[in-house]
Amino acid sequence: MNLQDSDSIVRPVGVLDQVSLAGLFAMQRAGREYREARRVLEKAELNLVGEVLRGQGEFTELEHYPREDVFDAESASQYYYHAHRGVEGEHGHFHTFVRTGRLPFRPRVRPVHRAAGQPVGRESIAHLVAISMDAWGWPFGLFVTNRWVTDETWYPAEHVASVLPCFDVDHAWPSLPVNQALGAILRLYWPQILALLWQRDEVIRLWAERHPGVDVLEDRELEILADMRIDVDAQIAAVDEMLRGPMRPSIAA
Repeated sequence: MNLQDSDSIVRPVGVLDQVSLAGLFAMQRAGREYREARRVLEKAELNLVGEVLRGQGEFTELEHYPREDVFDAESASQYYYHAHRGVEGEHGHFHTFVRTGRLPFRPRVRPVHRAAGQPVGRESIAHLVAISMDAWGWPFGLFVTNRWVTDETWYPAEHVASVLPCFDVDHAWPSLPVNQALGAILRLYWPQILALLWQRDEVIRLWAERHPGVDVLEDRELEILADMRIDVDAQIAAVDEMLRGPMRPSIAA
């Protein structure tokens, strides 16, 4: 089941009015970083997807690109690109992760052990969010998945949220502007990503209630748990508008 098949899910709506002033400034910086990465790519007639697929041979569904994934040992950040969903308008998507078992500090996160066979210990890994890409190689959506889709370690939403800021691929392989752009997207959209993660957990809870005795995290009928369309330019404009307008009481970033 994908998100659009469920009538129990409410898509996340405006959440910027809940972000602190410091959080909005951080999002504004991320928006500028994304635009700069896009500028240097477009100047050479390149895009995010094309850079990741360059030199990888024939594009095959379900295969990871680059073939060995992208990993930054310092930040324990990882991502890959692939295609398989058949969603209208989607060429493929990036899956982003933090390898919690390899973080240089001990994160205060605890996996849900009811997920049989999930990676544990040093191999523990949290899936953050997937980024849908259009046929021109630019982002147009975000979504989160069930555990079996990425073979992740299943953490509650608040624990995934705590390692989300760790994502930072700070090297030049396979492409510096791609790495910078992906990190910028996660920082620019962190309030919406948190909303998707909370939504994800609620969908799991409701599915478990309706299907007693089923291992919900391994149920192949339950795949996409929450998704949303994005418009990066509109998000940047909304953040800029919030920073220009009168600030209401807000929560900390």
